[in-house]
Amino acid sequence: MARIYVVQHAETVAAAGDPPLTPRGCRQATLTGVWLSGQGIGALYSSPLLRARQTAQCIAAQAGDLPIHVDERLRERMNWDGSVSSEQFRDDWARTVRDRDFVPRVGDSSRTAGQRMLAFCRECEREPGAIAVVTHGGITADFLRALPGDQTVPEDFPPGAVTILDALTVVEVASTGHLRADQLRPA
Repeated sequence: MARIYVVQHAETVAAAGDPPLTPRGCRQATLTGVWLSGQGIGALYSSPLLRARQTAQCIAAQAGDLPIHVDERLRERMNWDGSVSSEQFRDDWARTVRDRDFVPRVGDSSRTAGQRMLAFCRECEREPGAIAVVTHGGITADFLRALPGDQTVPEDFPPGAVTILDALTVVEVASTGHLRADQLRPA
């Protein structure tokens, strides 16, 4: 059974579309990679969105240049692409949180997003050893709500936070202990 480290992508530039990591985000992702390299990860997966792929690249560089396997099922529930106003997007996001079956103007319902990530993790749970999965806060919350049992899910997943699972059993949610504030300051 696999130990699965679900990684929230690092801090991004505040912009519509598919924004990149900020310099601070690059440091967060590198620190996450340093920590994960000590956990013995043997495989690395990523959402196709740029911020997740850049986070995965930083992790891979610290974890022995692991290949990054991009999987569409790890993309965020909703990604603001600018086709609707930011206010409309925020309203739809809030509604998907309240009503897991609501299908927003752009993206998937919370239930659909959670089920696609659950399907991905069910495949991964049979792998031996540890794997890292770089994804997004919304879909991580959706996934945790899709697991059997009453999952306690935080409202927000900080950039670089790690949720740890043994197979599909939650061990820890949104840990940021590997991100020391003094190491995140610009050099």
